[in-house]
Amino acid sequence: MPSSSSSLPYRRVVLKLSGESFCRSREGGISMAEVEATSKQIKTIVDQGVELAIVCGGGNILRGKQFAAVSEAIKTPTAHYMGMLATCINGLALQDALENAQVPTRLQTAIRMENVAEPFIRRRCLRHLEKKRVVILAAGTGSPFVTTDTAAALRARELEADVVLKATRVDGIYSEDPERNPHAVRYSEISYKDVLQKGLQVMDAQAVHHCMEAKIPILVFNFQREGNMLRAVMGEKVGTLVHAAAAGI
Repeated sequence: MPSSSSSLPYRRVVLKLSGESFCRSREGGISMAEVEATSKQIKTIVDQGVELAIVCGGGNILRGKQFAAVSEAIKTPTAHYMGMLATCINGLALQDALENAQVPTRLQTAIRMENVAEPFIRRRCLRHLEKKRVVILAAGTGSPFVTTDTAAALRARELEADVVLKATRVDGIYSEDPERNPHAVRYSEISYKDVLQKGLQVMDAQAVHHCMEAKIPILVFNFQREGNMLRAVMGEKVGTLVHAAAAGI
């Protein structure tokens, strides 16, 4: 049975899905098996009455910054626009997977393409959320030189979200890369300032600054662990919570 939205710790949520969540580990492209598995998790939180907006990355198809670095023939702004279009491809795949799971959706993009998606309009997006439609937000902010992490933080501010959920393949924030240093320490909670001062690779600094200014917590968690997405929105201890007061390790 769906929970009452008034009893939820987070009523309105922005979920940041990286491009890597659309493919198998260490691969590229789109794996619909991965997308469908993510969609099933998303359905579990929508069924609780959460108002959900999802910001898609596009790194599984093309990462603008990296693409520009390998060819002088491609201007950096062009590469960034290509990366934004990659997020739209992911958004379309996610939309169909969610609709197939009986989750009502709308796809909105920061670059106008009315034949496949609505333009992002804040008031329209809010109305969709109020009607319990999942809104998939693609094309970042529509401007080059802005990451999809920052786009997620900006949309969270615009939509007055209660939290930004950063879905990753790692179970939180560590003092160092845990794949390189097995002795790296995982934080259960950490302040925005400590993330910035320690240079921890959670989200880019601009995204963290936006969340800090708006006092929107960031929850970094491993979305591939069964049930973690639901645990996150229900306020259970999962991953690492980034907020104003540092609670330490």
